[in-house]
Amino acid sequence: MSGAWQVALGALAGLLVAWLALVVALLVGRPGGGTLTEALRLLPDLLRLVARLARDRTLPRSVRVRLGLLVAYLAFPLDLIPDVIPVLGYADDVIVVVWVLRSVLRVAGEGPIRAHWPGTPEGCEAVLRIVRSRRRGDGTTRAADRAR
Repeated sequence: MSGAWQVALGALAGLLVAWLALVVALLVGRPGGGTLTEALRLLPDLLRLVARLARDRTLPRSVRVRLGLLVAYLAFPLDLIPDVIPVLGYADDVIVVVWVLRSVLRVAGEGPIRAHWPGTPEGCEAVLRIVRSRRRGDGTTRAADRAR
């Protein structure tokens, strides 16, 4: 098998693993009334979100660069922790996705994420809840404080 096919298959396997991990994360922290069908649709919506955010010229270049690096990381067949290690092998992909989306949220705020989200409002809320920065005692986020 040629190197290009190995990279393509590795990228597909990485996306499938990230999808499964996000489904598990949604099942654990899903909003009230969320269904399994909505959770299963999250990865395609998340991929479209990342692509739309990366093409949005109104966002700072640093945000677009992070999103491009995220796509490259997920497509790269080698991981920090090999995927053959149960649970931990896939955790690094999920951690990187959440980390990048959290940094995007901190820099750009929720507005662009909500504007570019292609799925249901419930799915958007679930993603935001997963990646949202820590809340302060008054219920606001640090990003909300900077926007004031």
